[in-house]
Amino acid sequence: MAKKGSVLICDDEEIMRDVLETIISSAGYKVDLAKRGEEALEAYGQKSYDVVLMDVSMPGIGGLTALEELIKLDPEAVVLMVTAYATFDTAISAWEKGATGIIRKPFQNEQILALINRGIKKRRNEEERQTLRQAMTRSVKRDAIIGRSDKMENVFRLVERVAPARSTVLITGESGTGKELVAKAIHEASPRADEKFVAVNCSNIPSELLESELFGHTKGAFTGAVAVKKGLFEVADGGSIFLDEIGDLRPEIQVRLLRVIQEREFTALGDTTPTKVDVRIIAATNVDLKEAVRNGTFREDLYYRLSVVPIELPALRERNEDVLPLTQHFIRKYNEENGRTISENLSPEVLSLLENYYFPGNVRELENIIERAVVIAPTDEITVECLRPEVRNPEILGVMMKESEGKSGDIDLSRGVNFYDEVRKFETDLIRRALDQTGGHQSRAARLLGLNATTLNSKIKTYNIPARN
Repeated sequence: MAKKGSVLICDDEEIMRDVLETIISSAGYKVDLAKRGEEALEAYGQKSYDVVLMDVSMPGIGGLTALEELIKLDPEAVVLMVTAYATFDTAISAWEKGATGIIRKPFQNEQILALINRGIKKRRNEEERQTLRQAMTRSVKRDAIIGRSDKMENVFRLVERVAPARSTVLITGESGTGKELVAKAIHEASPRADEKFVAVNCSNIPSELLESELFGHTKGAFTGAVAVKKGLFEVADGGSIFLDEIGDLRPEIQVRLLRVIQEREFTALGDTTPTKVDVRIIAATNVDLKEAVRNGTFREDLYYRLSVVPIELPALRERNEDVLPLTQHFIRKYNEENGRTISENLSPEVLSLLENYYFPGNVRELENIIERAVVIAPTDEITVECLRPEVRNPEILGVMMKESEGKSGDIDLSRGVNFYDEVRKFETDLIRRALDQTGGHQSRAARLLGLNATTLNSKIKTYNIPARN
């Protein structure tokens, strides 16, 4: 019979070891035996097991201590404690030390096998999650996705489920939340991992050139087309293409993209013969595409084709439990880049300021803050003085936001309002104030607002905010 998993039995009673071995091995599991907790730890140190059955009462270090040490060896270990004295206190102690379950003697054979089967499924699921995280880390290298909050765990689970499929994915979230990192993770964890991942920022390429960039052109297709150019869809054939800022696509390009999704083919500019491609499309946006559909600036059929699997990334201010691990990650990264040895242990004052900061620029802003702190720190510790002024004194950014929020408090809601119009007014006012404060310098205004400079520039164009003279 094929072995379905591995089980380590640890019990000081020979007859109990024999009984358990007979039951479990007969069901198709590979079984190893240990007489004492010390032997079990030594065996687990040699190789990991899917499930460990550990007797509570044994000579030597005892079952509960062995459980505690085993969990230190492998925090994801699946350990079922076996006892003839399953008191409430024993059960609570075992749970607190990391046990997956409690089995009370005498037991039914079916009960043992059901618990082992459930434990192996738990172990397999965790191994799959670890594999996914490793794939994510490989794909994004130093910029690995960091997150232990419930909201990021939900993102990890979605990525895990969608990665093996071919379906299009729409990643939404504010600027700086890591949409491209998630797109890379999906690609790296998919069957296409060995093929190309091509990233395109639709807002960075002039609209008149984007069509040629995506689909290519023939020689002489237009003035300046002196040679055949292969489009990015053809470059990504067999792999994945990431279309960032998808909401900025012109209507005619939206039509062509819809055809690629539906027919899996495109025609280069100046050509008449379609080219077949097998490309997985992952799109991202920080704008509300549903509102764009309502406004008539984005095709409804394309929206539904893109958002087969939507993944929404939370803003950093919505998951402040991730601030510390992210900060430590960026300290390690910029220590390495700058030859520094800045401590990852933050003072309570520094950690409190970071965890309570609004982070309008999300993870990208945090990275910028930590890079600066690592570079300018006079000692091997990040102090409050190393943080940017708006982090030390949140009212610098807060004054502008509160003034705008104060205006929103004057809005008469009794007759109803257009929510999106009010949001646009808020953003326009905030951008104007930032530009006023920086003398019209867009890069400085973007830093003040915690935005990417290209995102700010895009919003300035969208809201038709005149340049300062």
